[in-house]
Amino acid sequence: MMAGFGNGTRRYPRSRGRTWSRTGPDRATLGIIGVICAVAGFFALGIVLGPVAAVCGWLAMGRSWAGSRSIPALVALVLGAIDTLLAIVWLAGTATAGNGLL
Repeated sequence: MMAGFGNGTRRYPRSRGRTWSRTGPDRATLGIIGVICAVAGFFALGIVLGPVAAVCGWLAMGRSWAGSRSIPALVALVLGAIDTLLAIVWLAGTATAGNGLL
């Protein structure tokens, strides 16, 4: 007996319905990377790692506020924004005239 003219039962279940490219990291990985960058940014290079964490969190959320959001993505976005803000405030504080730079 034939099993459906070439459509056998042993197919790759992930091959059907996938229309996006799988070359980059998925959303869960981006969320975790964002959280790691945000936490590390509180200790070193906050002006660089903060925006990286915020971008990773935003991309992990699917670039929209609507729909279901994963917790690591939201944490990465919020901590990245806080980290960036603190780094900007710290840089502005060190660049004032009262700190002996002039």
